[in-house]
Amino acid sequence: MIDTTLYFITDSTGFSKEEFLSVVESACKGGVTLLQLREKDKTTREYIELADEVHAITQKYGIPLIIDDRVDVALAVNAEGVHVGQSDMPVCMARKLMGKGKIVGATTKTVEQAVEAYHQGADYLGVGAIYPTTTKVKTVLTSVDTLKEIVKAVPIKVNAIGGLNVVNMGILKGSGISGICVVSAIMKSADPQNSAVRLKEKFYELQ
Repeated sequence: MIDTTLYFITDSTGFSKEEFLSVVESACKGGVTLLQLREKDKTTREYIELADEVHAITQKYGIPLIIDDRVDVALAVNAEGVHVGQSDMPVCMARKLMGKGKIVGATTKTVEQAVEAYHQGADYLGVGAIYPTTTKVKTVLTSVDTLKEIVKAVPIKVNAIGGLNVVNMGILKGSGISGICVVSAIMKSADPQNSAVRLKEKFYELQ
């Protein structure tokens, strides 16, 4: 069973490789339960090389590595899974290529997209953005009401994503989600390990 409680999505922008890998390891020590490597600007070879190094860290802590968007990179490094967005490869194709034993996640913003992703073989969904984000992804906000509807519409795990941190995640109380996805709350923290611990504690308080 996949534990999506604290789903950490990386952003290496502005970090040296050593700094970036240090944040990854600190987050793992702090208890993230899934780690998604997201690289929009690297060449395929650079992506694979970084994924290999990140995978060595996540394996040490028993945390599944999810590769954003790129099934080829996920297969190349034998990552535990892949995550696809609405403009990426369809879930059914990602599932076919990855095989049954791997994790396939999908980003959805509507009940219709969520149901379709589930029927195509998604193991979990990331739903948002709940708040505006500072990442390079185009932000379309999703209401908490829609989030609740999606949770009720599919039998797989649903995570909230988008600008979430320990201060503002109270809005998710009673939504029925299985976890939260964060980028900046860990990547931009002066103490990524402690931030991971606090984010997880805060999420449990909402249950």
